[in-house]
Amino acid sequence: MTEPRPWHRHYGEGVRVDLDPAPTTWTAMMTEAFDRYADTVLIEYYGQSFTYAQMRALTARVAAALKARGIAKGDRVALHLPNCPWHPIFFFGTIAAGGVVTHLSPLDAEAEIAHKLADSGAKLVVGLSTPELAKPFQRLLAEGKLPPLVQCPDPVSGQGRPCPVFPGALSIDDFWAGIEGAPYDPVLVTSNDVALLQYTGGTTGVPKAAVLTHRNITAAVQIYHEASKMEEANAPGMAALVISPLFHIMGLTVGLLKRTWEGGRLHIRLRYDPEMAVREIEEKRIAHFGGVPTVWIALLQVPGIETRDLSSLKSVGSGGAPLPVEVYNRVKQLTGLKLRGGWGMTETSPAGTSVPADMPDAKLGTIGIPLPGIDMQIVDVDDPSRVLGPGEVGEMTIRGPNVTSAYWNKPDETAAAFHDGWFLTGDIGTMDDEGYFYIVDRKKDMILSGGFNVYPLVIESAVHQHPDVSEAIAIGVPDAYRGESAKVYVVLNRGASPFTLDELRAFLVDRLGRHEIPRYLEFRDSLPHTPVGKPDRKALRAEHHAGLADKVALP
Repeated sequence: MTEPRPWHRHYGEGVRVDLDPAPTTWTAMMTEAFDRYADTVLIEYYGQSFTYAQMRALTARVAAALKARGIAKGDRVALHLPNCPWHPIFFFGTIAAGGVVTHLSPLDAEAEIAHKLADSGAKLVVGLSTPELAKPFQRLLAEGKLPPLVQCPDPVSGQGRPCPVFPGALSIDDFWAGIEGAPYDPVLVTSNDVALLQYTGGTTGVPKAAVLTHRNITAAVQIYHEASKMEEANAPGMAALVISPLFHIMGLTVGLLKRTWEGGRLHIRLRYDPEMAVREIEEKRIAHFGGVPTVWIALLQVPGIETRDLSSLKSVGSGGAPLPVEVYNRVKQLTGLKLRGGWGMTETSPAGTSVPADMPDAKLGTIGIPLPGIDMQIVDVDDPSRVLGPGEVGEMTIRGPNVTSAYWNKPDETAAAFHDGWFLTGDIGTMDDEGYFYIVDRKKDMILSGGFNVYPLVIESAVHQHPDVSEAIAIGVPDAYRGESAKVYVVLNRGASPFTLDELRAFLVDRLGRHEIPRYLEFRDSLPHTPVGKPDRKALRAEHHAGLADKVALP
């Protein structure tokens, strides 16, 4: 940026307005952290702890095992791992081997996993042997549609049950047998080499991967660090309770990479339990805790929450969905802290905006101001070369060293996503005269449910597989707990009998991820369409918001 921006005045003391993140690699940054904080605990997982030195040794062992099995620089390694130590072990190990991490979500349906593996060309898959988490791979492995699969034990998700490794898969013991004590010798990579293929939804509903280089993710780490470097919660050794998914770009960059580089102590948890979270905050003296609004809604419902000791908290965050005003006020009352959020995308690694610590309460609802080193503007939706002024509504665009330069094997979608060096976010918003940004609507029809992106076309395609369904349209409707949930409108085939919502959900359980399964169902004789024959989701959303539609919902 060559000119001052209106948001610069809101940066904290000592934060550089002219930040230009140094081009580097995650390999170099994690090596620096391993050396600097060797004796400090990096990860604690239900009583099991790993110091930075121990994580360095495990990283070296995984990297050596990967290289021994033919993984070369640039090869993709797919991780199907929830929050557990195996995620950072294999993320760091893959990077040290010169490989490219491809994240699979444990929420993905089998068809989504198969698509991502084929599209990325992954040469190895790593997952848990826990039966329900391993299930999507069973048929793919039997049908020969899966690259080599490594399965790791997890006593927490396994809960003391037998968790046998599939026939034809490798146990972790077999995978790295004979490689104990391998030297830490990372493959040389450059800042322009690809580090991560992170899948997001395509305009057709088919997931596409944002290509994130070492430059992209390390720039994001430096950007987030610069914005918060003066805050006590981010000092070396300070504890964070990590429940945000590490396979998601926000959990990865902010929850794992940034805090690793800063020397943080990460208490990683497989799943969120509000009573457990409050107890952890008290006992482990957690300094930072964050999550989607549903996390805070549930925490505020813990019996006796007003008597619990939350005094260790120095920073609290919320993102991924709109934050109810009453939740913001209640958290502030309990902790004395403002629940801060921001905005970002997979394509921005995900650095974008952040709510500053001194944000006036009157601006509640803002996504904040652009982070250091990032430039943003509002442009005309139909003419992105026309920049709009404060208060005008248009499409948000962004540029910075953290922004992807391409979608994997998608040249047309890549070209459509940029204009004159600016990334077109697809979010409709506005900026006020002080540089605070607000999202007004989304250009696309994406549903944001509990912090996860849900795409209507994916839902519609799955519902259309039901033998009694003639047509289906899915939209997002307000949900006090999740922010939004999916509602599906269905036209039945002639002579077919209506089914219940529970029956539809049972039909979809193997076709959609858990976060994608609709929570509302309505039958119609016909559905609206645009003049060119496309499903008219806008009309259905308007009708729903006007309160004209009855709904069938889960209790």
